[in-house]
Amino acid sequence: MRVAATAARRGFRTWRDERPFWAGLFTFAAGLPIIYFPYAHLKFGAIPLALSTSAGAGSLIIGVLLVALAISLWFHQQARVFAGIAVILLALVSFPVANFGGLLIGLTSGLIGGSLACAWIPPTAAAESQSAANPASTTIPAGEDHGGT
Repeated sequence: MRVAATAARRGFRTWRDERPFWAGLFTFAAGLPIIYFPYAHLKFGAIPLALSTSAGAGSLIIGVLLVALAISLWFHQQARVFAGIAVILLALVSFPVANFGGLLIGLTSGLIGGSLACAWIPPTAAAESQSAANPASTTIPAGEDHGGT
């Protein structure tokens, strides 16, 4: 049982490292409050708090698009720049449309997720990353002085 859990954890780690996982997670987390808050009836003690507005449909569309973009970031990494820019734009549009962007939770998560998606770079081959990580292992041709004076 422990071996299976270790193998599953390593498999998930490998899957996570090959895609913009955190960008997708922040984007997914941005879509949920944007979808939820316009339709929720919250109460603070005996005081009802109604956040439903006439833009409830706009909030639903923005939230569903953010969730769809999060899933596309996880399973279609090649579209990461498009998805990142779309997430940033949707998060900014959610501020006036969706109750201050899901009470600023969705707005902030969307901006972070979109930025992470645009900044993510796919991993290179293992040999290149090992040689870049350990510069001492590279050979310097004889006769060249790299020590300085």
